Amino acid sequence: MTTAYDFEARTIDGKTLSLSIYAGKTLLIVNTASKCGFTPQYTGLQKLHEQYAPHGLVVLGFPCNQFGGQEPGDEAAIAQFCELNFGVTFPLFAKVDVNGPDAHPLFGYLKKAAPGLLGSEAIKWNFTKFLVTPDGKVTRYAPTDGPESLESAIRAALGLT
Repeated sequence: MTTAYDFEARTIDGKTLSLSIYAGKTLLIVNTASKCGFTPQYTGLQKLHEQYAPHGLVVLGFPCNQFGGQEPGDEAAIAQFCELNFGVTFPLFAKVDVNGPDAHPLFGYLKKAAPGLLGSEAIKWNFTKFLVTPDGKVTRYAPTDGPESLESAIRAALGLT
């Protein structure tokens, strides 16, 4: 059975990383953008990272420029923006497509594992979130679901309830 932990992705600094290094952890995978109305969610994502990383949560940010051209910069500019404006310390990856023929295979998997409204697989906008439990269960959250609204689901996935 395929899980999110079976994929590789290029980090924001250009290294190939196997997500298998996160096996046994709970993942919060988010397609992000620097010039989006939801960009302030970086603050909440960083807070979740700081609070729950010691318990096994890993927040993974995947910049995406497919929605309104809201991630126009290169990887160095994205990394600098996230660090300077939001103090992001969780792992960031190279820009990816999340829809269409060039979609990163991880997002192809996540969309099939957790379809959206009315069974649609397409990601509708930046800051769509996928919570992946260590046993591979995937839950999708909309861009309008702020990071703080996921806290109880994250606590449950981490066995902290």
